Amino acid sequence: MTCSQPGEPMIGGFGTWRNVPITFDAVDPSSATVQAANYLRITPNTEESAPRWIEIGLYAAKTGRTTQKYGPSWFELTASGGRTKAITAGINPTKPDGRTHTYMAVRQSSGNQWDVLYDFNKVGQTSSQYKVPRGNSNRIDIGLEVTGPQFTNVPAIANRMQFMTENKNWQRVASQNTARVVSLPVCSAAQKPPYCFSSRLTGGTAFTQWTVSKPRKPSTLSASQTDAVTTVVSGRPRGTFNGVDQGALRTCLEQSPNSCLETVPGLSECVMTARVCNEAALRANQASSWAAGPLGSSAGAATPSMVRADAASAFGVAPSAVTVTAPIGSYALAGSESTWTVTSTAPTRGLRDVGRMFRGFTAHYSARTGALVDACWGRMCDS
Repeated sequence: MTCSQPGEPMIGGFGTWRNVPITFDAVDPSSATVQAANYLRITPNTEESAPRWIEIGLYAAKTGRTTQKYGPSWFELTASGGRTKAITAGINPTKPDGRTHTYMAVRQSSGNQWDVLYDFNKVGQTSSQYKVPRGNSNRIDIGLEVTGPQFTNVPAIANRMQFMTENKNWQRVASQNTARVVSLPVCSAAQKPPYCFSSRLTGGTAFTQWTVSKPRKPSTLSASQTDAVTTVVSGRPRGTFNGVDQGALRTCLEQSPNSCLETVPGLSECVMTARVCNEAALRANQASSWAAGPLGSSAGAATPSMVRADAASAFGVAPSAVTVTAPIGSYALAGSESTWTVTSTAPTRGLRDVGRMFRGFTAHYSARTGALVDACWGRMCDS
């Protein structure tokens, strides 16, 4: 991952990359956790003794010998617990079709909380962020994390990142304020896959792109892998929506997504005001779950045993410590969808390991597919 300190007040963070095909070996990993996450993480105030941060990204997890979950989510993480929500908005968010997607968090105009945006449309907001006194230090990271590298192949992901200053200008972090942290050795002739990463940080005086892969077998991190543009949309949106030139936005997303906030008329203003700026993505908002589509974790309706097993594995608790409650009525998910409610009071690390244990969790799983809809753990379930 890259760790960056902007060196000045920050009120927004932006990251962009393509939906690449993250794949897993067709083997049974037994009880081992096998997953990959490519994310943008923002820590608004690093001077608190127990920092709180926001994470939004693309997540994939192996769920069986030949099945997996794949799609975007966002997290709010604290020293007392965390919460997450699957993102189902936009065009094909759960398909590894090479489409570019954007990930953002922008501080609200009043108060201490932040709005979360996906493809330039709001998908959620935080509830437990600290006040950020002017002058306090902050951090913005972009990273790839892999658990179970011996089963996992992540092709080259070209990550680009910017932050917004308190003057509402978007800019790149200075290279001298950016560090790389790699937990596995660098792939080389002496250190071959699967226990290694390939990565490259590019840019002159400012961070431009961090390209990273976790190969399953020997391969080359080539320029063609990082710079390829995949056009997967037919038809062109026209006119303006909430002040944003929609044709210019679509062209920019396909050709140069890192520059959209600077070059698309009305976009920078829209993300600070209306927070809903991409009409095509809004219209494509599907009532589908995180695991819907060809990489879905299950076929047909979910059963209590499926949901219990998935929750126990995800939260690292015994299946006997999990209570599953059948759907009653409907639960809002991009419309209306019934969910299983899963609860436990057992100690858990939650769905993102921050080096702490928390008491209990509550999660909702789609009754249609068995996919996770949202969850909380620790004291974040009290809010």
